[in-house]
Amino acid sequence: MSGDLDDLDRRILAELQRDASQSLDEIARKTGSSKTPVWNRIRKLRAAGVIRHYTVLLDEYALGLEACFFVLVRTASHEAAWQAAFLDAVRARPEVMEAHRLAGDIDYILKVKVANARAYDRFYQSLIADVSIFNVTALLSMEEIKFTTEIPPEQMKA
Repeated sequence: MSGDLDDLDRRILAELQRDASQSLDEIARKTGSSKTPVWNRIRKLRAAGVIRHYTVLLDEYALGLEACFFVLVRTASHEAAWQAAFLDAVRARPEVMEAHRLAGDIDYILKVKVANARAYDRFYQSLIADVSIFNVTALLSMEEIKFTTEIPPEQMKA
């Protein structure tokens, strides 16, 4: 689908990323189109999987989640059974906001949002009780410099 995106598709996607609660009329006005073509494009983009789902971004600090830890995980085991157990353990924990498998010396990185260091320790103790890990390093984020979920239109392939 990405090869089929035109300028109107990109403008619609940019508007939806900025605020998915906008009405079709607002999106049409901002993109220089009319309501029906915008609706048809959105349906096409959803059907193609370009638009995965709509959501709301919450303020973690307002909800008491003031600590963000980046957790670096190294494992001595690379068997499928260990990996399945680790992935199940990570997916089961709501504190884990993101998890990535890496190339290089570190095997996985987790982004963990919790209230404080004590809450992180509970998360850590629970994780290592469920799966054997060779080494864990936790890095506390002192300040979020940039956060976005938006893909710029210029990076949307034509």
